[in-house]
Amino acid sequence: MPLNNNIVIKNKRASFDYEFIETYVAGIVLTGTEIKSIRLGKAGLTDSYCTVVRNELWVKNMYIAEYFYGSYNNHEARKDRKLLLNRKELNKIETLSKNTGYTIIPTKLFLNEKGLVKLVIALAKGKKTYDKRQSLREKDDKRDIDRVFKK
Repeated sequence: MPLNNNIVIKNKRASFDYEFIETYVAGIVLTGTEIKSIRLGKAGLTDSYCTVVRNELWVKNMYIAEYFYGSYNNHEARKDRKLLLNRKELNKIETLSKNTGYTIIPTKLFLNEKGLVKLVIALAKGKKTYDKRQSLREKDDKRDIDRVFKK
């Protein structure tokens, strides 16, 4: 069975609500039915976040649909899943996330060339309302410029 490496699940709301400071690529601990559901593209990152518990990084509230053919050993759709990072990266994330206003947000879930699931997480700071309006304005301006130059 050939690997389908074009699975990319994005958290589109995260870039609108948060300003990304640093990004990291983390591995994720999954069971068999979870990886099968992700390969079918049945996962979501909306309303998910990461926390550090006992020097381990966990992603909370990440949605992975139950596998259709999974029998009694199917997984829960919204359980906590452990992320895998280097100790150096984990310590850096932990110290920076303790600052007020900073949070750890999952931004993208993808399959790498080896067929392993990776999660891109970002250390982020929440945007104010006027920052959101500014980013919408920049997006509209970029779209208008692209229209002018395509004609």
